[in-house]
Amino acid sequence: AGNSKSSKYTVVPPGPPMYLDLVYIPNHSNRMNVDVEFFKRVRSSYYVVSGNDSAAEEPSRAVLDSLLEGKAQWDSNMQVTLIPTYDSEVMREWYQDTHEKQQDLNIMVLASSSTVVMQDESFPACKIEL
Repeated sequence: AGNSKSSKYTVVPPGPPMYLDLVYIPNHSNRMNVDVEFFKRVRSSYYVVSGNDSAAEEPSRAVLDSLLEGKAQWDSNMQVTLIPTYDSEVMREWYQDTHEKQQDLNIMVLASSSTVVMQDESFPACKIEL
């Protein structure tokens, strides 16, 4: 017998960490899907952060702060690169407010001025070498 209500969101349950090369933070980096436990368990050299909707709070400041809190609990200080897919006010403010902590935790935010042009469209891009 448990609660029959379905949860509006899911979080990563406690358990041993998983190490990956590249992780796309799910659901446009919405705080309802990603928390500190996610970053404690899902450890990656590169995290891709999407979201460009300030009305929907994407990317979420809470998710970005969870990265810092989760990474602080890792047993190593491996280099982590955060790759935003959009330039947003939330990302810029978070970067400025937490820059010193990012450096302490060996987190680099990758900003790219590269542009890919395909047919009649162009969009920002960055190169990742694993």
